[in-house]
Amino acid sequence: MIFSISIHAAPYSSQASYSAYQFAKSLLAQGHQLYRVFFYQDGVHNATKLAAPPQDEIDLYAAWQTLAKEYEIDLVVCIAAALKRGLINEEEAQRYQKKAHNLADEFSLSGLGQLVDAAVNSDRLITFGH
Repeated sequence: MIFSISIHAAPYSSQASYSAYQFAKSLLAQGHQLYRVFFYQDGVHNATKLAAPPQDEIDLYAAWQTLAKEYEIDLVVCIAAALKRGLINEEEAQRYQKKAHNLADEFSLSGLGQLVDAAVNSDRLITFGH
């Protein structure tokens, strides 16, 4: 079965991001395919490279990156939600004349069309968060 996941909550503000990560690991372990993970609304905060969680907690930022590398998963961040929340890649930093960028490796910025594409190309689209 082909799944896609949409995450709408920031990491550590609720259980949603961690539950989505655990769900992704579980479905992959069972042999299912994960087509795309789409980060929307406050979920875009999962894609920052500047966070430094305490050592005794799971590093969800690194966990998503590792999962993406291991299984070649498409991690897409809604560009409109990201820009509004101060999350930008190098290209957008130049475009908006910002001095820095903070989108982590393995994540890409794109529009809501990628969420629609995920729904069309998956058997199930599962949403975590509000």
